[in-house]
Amino acid sequence: MTTKIYIVYYSMYGHVEKLAEEIKKGALSVEGVEAKMWQVPETLPEEVLNKMGAPPKSDVPIISPNELAEADGIVFGFPTRFGMMAAQFKAFLDATGGLWRAQQLAGKPAGIFYSTGSQGGGQETTPLTAITQLAHHGMLFVPIGYTFGAGMFEMENVKGGSPYGAGTFAGDGSRFPTELELEQAFHQGKYFATIARKLKESF
Repeated sequence: MTTKIYIVYYSMYGHVEKLAEEIKKGALSVEGVEAKMWQVPETLPEEVLNKMGAPPKSDVPIISPNELAEADGIVFGFPTRFGMMAAQFKAFLDATGGLWRAQQLAGKPAGIFYSTGSQGGGQETTPLTAITQLAHHGMLFVPIGYTFGAGMFEMENVKGGSPYGAGTFAGDGSRFPTELELEQAFHQGKYFATIARKLKESF
């Protein structure tokens, strides 16, 4: 029995995508798990993205809302805008009304990971406010808690993430995830996939 994990994200500058890659690796380290990365559609015109200095998108496929129903578990990733998820990701979730009406995501495990520009920029408010989306779909939120161990208590170096999920700080855009932040993302993928597999096998 294969457990299918989708890592669905939006990344403007590549920080969230870096975390997504490690989450996928972590999920694939669990026996009996398939993991696939998906991007949500961009809502900004190319001209605006160019002015913002955003690099070209990677070749990770774009997901449609209805494809979410195919997954046994979904990890959602997004950057922060004023302490909440970016509008591009919110627009994608706003298009899942059909899935909500049919309750096609109810009972599926879901995780969250994210990027913020600064230490006070929403490392906790971003995932906290995103949980409302999961609750309305009846999804089962799977936080990492403190299962990452000593890495959760790092105080000597700047480290993103929280009990809600893996995270990183983008700063002015030049800072990319550190080794510890990537390790936390790998841990989240492995931990989430283990939970999702147990849930699927129990039914």
